[in-house]
Amino acid sequence: MKKKASRKRQTHVHEFEGSTKLAEEGADRHNHRFAGVTGPVIRSGNSHIHEIDLSHTDFLDHFHNLKKIKTGPAIPVGNGKHVHFVTGMTTQNDEHRHQFNFATLIDRPLV
Repeated sequence: MKKKASRKRQTHVHEFEGSTKLAEEGADRHNHRFAGVTGPVIRSGNSHIHEIDLSHTDFLDHFHNLKKIKTGPAIPVGNGKHVHFVTGMTTQNDEHRHQFNFATLIDRPLV
């Protein structure tokens, strides 16, 4: 007897882009830029969140990762659309880390 393949229903994702906060002092003071797409919906209470797992920011003689970052719950913006607020810290590299906060772009912007 063949087992039926289970199919999980695909859900939406969000694009995002942002800049880290400044780190280090003097001539070494700098920030990084990043962009990507979240993972699919993760149910959370009566809302949902998404996970961000970005392997590289831009490169300024080093880069950072945004690993296993969770968004906040959905924030309605009208017409059935929503965004998510994200706050966190990059991985450490070159003996420092960067804080960041940003909002995702809306889900399905053209639909």
